[in-house]
Amino acid sequence: MTKKKSENTTAFKKITKWLWIAFIGGFVFIALMFLLGSIGVFGALPTFEDLENPENNLATEVISIDGKTLGKYYKENRTPIRYKDLPENLVKALVATEDVRFYEHSGIDFYGTTRAVIKLGRDGGASTVTQQLAKLLFHGEGSKSLPERLAQKVKEWIIAIRLERQYTKQEIITMYFNKQGFLFNAVGIRSAARIYFGKEPKELKMEEAAVLVAMLKNPRQYNPHREISKAKSLLRRNVVLKQLERNGDITMSEKDSLQNLPMVLDFSPEDTGYGVATYFREYLRKFLKGWVKDNKKPDGSKYNIYRDGLKIHVTLDSRMQKYAEEAMEEHMSNLQRVFFKVQKKNKNAPFYELTKKEVKRSLTSAMKRSNRYKRMKKQGVSEAEIEKSFDKKTKMRIFSWKGDLDTIMSPLDSIRYYKHFLQAGLLSVEAQTGHVKAWVGGINYKHFQYDHVKLGRRQVGSTFKPFVYATAINQLQLSPCEELSNTIWTIPAGKYGLKEDWAPANSDHKYGGFKTLKNALATSTNVVTAQLIDKTTPENVVKLAKNLGIESDLIPVPSIALGTVDLTLYEMVGAYNTFPSKGMYVKPMMVLRIEDKNGTVLADFTPKTKEALSEEAAYTVVNLLEGVTQYGSGARLRGWTRNPDSIVTGHPYNFKNAIAGKTGTTQNQSDGWFMGFVPNLTTGVWVGG
Repeated sequence: MTKKKSENTTAFKKITKWLWIAFIGGFVFIALMFLLGSIGVFGALPTFEDLENPENNLATEVISIDGKTLGKYYKENRTPIRYKDLPENLVKALVATEDVRFYEHSGIDFYGTTRAVIKLGRDGGASTVTQQLAKLLFHGEGSKSLPERLAQKVKEWIIAIRLERQYTKQEIITMYFNKQGFLFNAVGIRSAARIYFGKEPKELKMEEAAVLVAMLKNPRQYNPHREISKAKSLLRRNVVLKQLERNGDITMSEKDSLQNLPMVLDFSPEDTGYGVATYFREYLRKFLKGWVKDNKKPDGSKYNIYRDGLKIHVTLDSRMQKYAEEAMEEHMSNLQRVFFKVQKKNKNAPFYELTKKEVKRSLTSAMKRSNRYKRMKKQGVSEAEIEKSFDKKTKMRIFSWKGDLDTIMSPLDSIRYYKHFLQAGLLSVEAQTGHVKAWVGGINYKHFQYDHVKLGRRQVGSTFKPFVYATAINQLQLSPCEELSNTIWTIPAGKYGLKEDWAPANSDHKYGGFKTLKNALATSTNVVTAQLIDKTTPENVVKLAKNLGIESDLIPVPSIALGTVDLTLYEMVGAYNTFPSKGMYVKPMMVLRIEDKNGTVLADFTPKTKEALSEEAAYTVVNLLEGVTQYGSGARLRGWTRNPDSIVTGHPYNFKNAIAGKTGTTQNQSDGWFMGFVPNLTTGVWVGG
């Protein structure tokens, strides 16, 4: 028995000895790993400066004048958040689920690490929030190689300890939430809260915060939006709620109640090509690229609109922009329905008065402007092969006013299909300030990216006439009651460089008697306009138009009086805005100020103004343009029209407030314009093919 007891004692001593050897060996191994890692054997460690300023790609935000985010420019859709804006329930959910001893350790949870080793990771890993942050900041995805994984883990430990020395616990949590990715272009908790729940993080309910924290383990596997992972997301959310209860952050009854709630999302993905003010944001992107070229950071480096988290405060009002886009969709979809109906009788649809040869030339020209053609040409594909590919039917998604349609057609047929669609542009500017309030460059940015506000130059028709009248009022001191003869007015060949006589006819071919200046403009009487440009000269009309902000080339010939010139909607709205602005031209402006990510103002923008017209002359033009909406070509705005059926959209406008404006159409009704204003807002609309 003594012998047996002695053997047991010897065995116990051996086990104890090996345990101590294992413990000391493990300690020495870890210490050695730390030493080797610290001197860079496993790769370079971040410097003090790197830890002080960890690199983040921050999205640049476009913020409306009423404080709404209109969109972003980004490589990573990240909008930083401060700790004070993080709700307590979100922080508690993170700590309870990912690192229950977060406030007790200094970067490494040795208790958790030991437990993970003993249980071989069955209860989860032992990475602390600080370690996870170290991984996010400095080496991203883990390696598949075991030695490399070990080296990464050692570096992760060292960086975590350094981060704990460098930052407070609150700062570490803030950095962690700002760096995490949640799929669907959501990087950082603020973007995630907006995209998945349509709200700011501080507005998140406990169960919503739990959904986002649940995603941290694996954003794809536990994604609440993807159909394939919804069930797993719900289960993982409930695990988070259970951890909160276990940690004493919520009661058991609260946990049970929250776990029984369904998962309700308000999913709104953010993409630069979608959302509100897409055409405006694309123009703004180009403006900002120019601005960053001319404005350097204090250290001399360039700003980057995709990384530096700039705040672009713009003049657009999100509510007015929304109304403008809704109006565009409602009216244009109705107009398109009528247009399609008319086109059924046209065998050459959507072309009128064109031969087959001319149609082919038009389609070929459009084909050569397409991205598909340019891409194939760049790849060295022959012209014959390109044409063959454009004739080959393929699956594609096309635009319709009822939503995108999946269909099969050839790329050339799709070009012809898109030629059927009417296009439009709208721009609204605040009088006196020149602030752009709404900008709709087309009917759908995804499918039609050409901006009809700033890029599109179209013949303006009779909307140019007020510039002629303004010149006459300014130069000849005419009043609205001035009477002019309603008879053919001929400007002979040789005058103003004319090669032949110029004598425009009235659109209704009715003549005789006299018309007041106000009535002549209201009814868009061509013969009176011809008299006025002859008496003031085309050169003076062009001079005034230039003073009103028209930048396009204008040839001083008499026919310009009838709007034969091509101008942009942007130019026209700026020019018309001079009338309600008491003769002061205010260049339309879009940006109020630019701030850096910390809110420091980098640039302030103020309106550019100049006196273009006397206040008295501007007032008189306003009076004339009121006649257009009272009894002239724009009278339908007040609910009156010679032909009620002409309002194809069926809207009883019935404006009761003060409104003035001018209509304009071009040959074959190819372009339709309305330029109008109320006392504090000038709006221009163009519709055409």
